[in-house]
Amino acid sequence: MMRMVPITLDGGITVLGVEVKLPKTTLIAVTTDKGYIMCGALDVALLNDRLKDRGIIAGRAVGVRTLEELMEAPLESVTGAAEVLGISTGMKGVDALRLMV
Repeated sequence: MMRMVPITLDGGITVLGVEVKLPKTTLIAVTTDKGYIMCGALDVALLNDRLKDRGIIAGRAVGVRTLEELMEAPLESVTGAAEVLGISTGMKGVDALRLMV
């Protein structure tokens, strides 16, 4: 099952939350027009190494099970392109999203 939820940030900016229920796990992501944050399934090393030329703006939070937890969790890792925007490890997901809009 898949669920898509609009999430309103401060200032009335809307981002999109996505949950994909899979056997024994749920993929969770929140996306903007520029980038996204995601649960621990995101392979930041792959994005930074093999897909570096794409300049993907993304962050990964581990141990989250809901969209709400993803928004509040500190990012465990971020891509190089995200760092260029000022997004860093330890930053809350919601704060990273504000820099992605």
